[in-house]
Amino acid sequence: MDAHRAERLYQKADAGRWKVPKEVLSNALERSAEKAFAGRTPSDPELDRYFDSLHLGDVALACGCAIGRDDAWDHFVREFRPGMYRAADAIDASGTAREVAQELYAELFGLKERDGIRQSLFRYFHGRSGLGTWLRSLIAQRYVDRHRETRRLDPLPDDNSASPIRVQQRPAHPDRERFMAAMRGVLASAIAALAPRDRLRLACYYAQEMTLAQIGKVTREHEATVSRALAKTRKALREDVERRLKSDHGFSAADISECFDNVVDDSGNLDLDEWLGKNSAVDRSMSEDPS
Repeated sequence: MDAHRAERLYQKADAGRWKVPKEVLSNALERSAEKAFAGRTPSDPELDRYFDSLHLGDVALACGCAIGRDDAWDHFVREFRPGMYRAADAIDASGTAREVAQELYAELFGLKERDGIRQSLFRYFHGRSGLGTWLRSLIAQRYVDRHRETRRLDPLPDDNSASPIRVQQRPAHPDRERFMAAMRGVLASAIAALAPRDRLRLACYYAQEMTLAQIGKVTREHEATVSRALAKTRKALREDVERRLKSDHGFSAADISECFDNVVDDSGNLDLDEWLGKNSAVDRSMSEDPS
């Protein structure tokens, strides 16, 4: 890619925001063009039209995440990961699709290395669709692949079938927005009221998605102890949320049940990462004083 075009696209993508080297973005855009124009050499005007049609900002973000820029990852986690989980829950509310999304998230991070270079799935994002759309399509395709692997005797309909798989959705409750607003408020208060060590474990497990063994290294506890403590904290947190919904909002038992059902239906509207993650750096100091 010539220097003038590379500079123009770099500025248009605002890649400097994520401190992405120019050659990294240029290489990603060249891979995208090679795939789009496979088998022929496009003219300069064709290339310019193609590059300008891409979601360049998303390409720059994907490059930043792929090379491990913390600010890019923080933005991705805040803006895109909740959408991944909402998309997964819309496909299958039982949790199987969410497992697919969590596995995909690990591949995006790039847990495997080759020749000292982290192999992130972001390398395969070419920017022809938005990043959110690309992620949703990956989740859907992998869910279908898993379904076919586990249910070979009951194959899915073809893509053009008149009877595609349909997700059963619960009709929205008329007071849904009120219930969600109440849940956001009481859950934030209940989390803030937790003991620092309990909040640390939750932050490690849910906001940072660490394993029990990894959390144990932080808190200097056996992973079985971490597991029991998490279960105890979750139970106490639910009881506190139920108490607050009843005392602060005057909700009935049926209303409280509906509140929890709405959270399950649309967990992406709850900023758990923010409530837990923003305290994790402070709470890590508690690991020096094991209980």
